[in-house]
Amino acid sequence: MPRPIACSVFIATSLDGYIAREDGALDWLPQIAEEHGYDAFMATIDAHVIGRHTFEWVLAYGGPWLYTKPVVVLTSGAPPAELPGEARDLEFMAGDPRAVVARLAERGWTSLYVDGGVTIQRFLEARLITRMILTRVPVVIGRGIPLFGPTARDIVLEHVGTKAFASGLVTSEYRVVRPAEREQDRS
Repeated sequence: MPRPIACSVFIATSLDGYIAREDGALDWLPQIAEEHGYDAFMATIDAHVIGRHTFEWVLAYGGPWLYTKPVVVLTSGAPPAELPGEARDLEFMAGDPRAVVARLAERGWTSLYVDGGVTIQRFLEARLITRMILTRVPVVIGRGIPLFGPTARDIVLEHVGTKAFASGLVTSEYRVVRPAEREQDRS
């Protein structure tokens, strides 16, 4: 039987909780060379699982291919006809988060980086996210694409640690508390 997969989030938000402007623009993100733990985080993952909208943003970005590890794009539609030439280890997959994770576990993968607002929300709702690293950028953009949407239940997080950077960014790490753990705490 495959080992369980740890699904983690590493994402920046505006102070008011948005991951992008309404049109997907990230112009509010500072261009800072300061290392915020991303490289160390990336060393712990086997692959990226991203949503279709995030993938389309990456393609529209027009820069170099951003990924050095395998990328699984969640989509129910057909893949684009043209893909970046440097895009390696790229795959399109459909299905609910639990089915996707089960298929990826069969490959021996043990740690996934989940990215994209809707994808993160779906994985949270499926109780698959185990770790969240959120970097708050000191800017209020007023409206945009929220990191969190409506949930069917509370999602309880345990604070692991917070680090402030000279740039003004603040990164907090959380562990997602499983429902069984909350029940044990109540007894």
